[in-house]
Amino acid sequence: MKVIVDADACPVKEIVKALCIKYNIDLLFIHSISHISEADENVERIIVDSEAQAADMAIINNSQKGDLVITADTGLAAIILGKGCYALNPWGQIYTNENIDNLLENRYLTQKLLASGGRVKGPKKRKNIDNQYFTGALEKFLQKIIQIDG
Repeated sequence: MKVIVDADACPVKEIVKALCIKYNIDLLFIHSISHISEADENVERIIVDSEAQAADMAIINNSQKGDLVITADTGLAAIILGKGCYALNPWGQIYTNENIDNLLENRYLTQKLLASGGRVKGPKKRKNIDNQYFTGALEKFLQKIIQIDG
């Protein structure tokens, strides 16, 4: 198992890195050339061009059954679930086969509203409690997987 992060604008990269080090889990950041972060010996990196969906395609191509993908992209999460991977968003919500259809429908309705000139509220400013919740969700998930595999 490895953890793959959709690293373009991901607010929890440092949290993921710390927990992967703690549990000795391989970590891969995939991001576009326009979002390069500092090199780190604890993180493998794949840098893709700035074309639309390039990072998503690299994530899909580098994930294998049982891997965990950290992403806020519901469409990418749906594909990842179809590959037998796990997916978690930066707010600690686990994408599942049971909730993905509803999440995709909500995304579609939001896009439809925006395309017709409507407005929706953007995400709230990230707070420390959001990071705490994500940390707890990721650590609980990693412990569960380690128990299953170990």
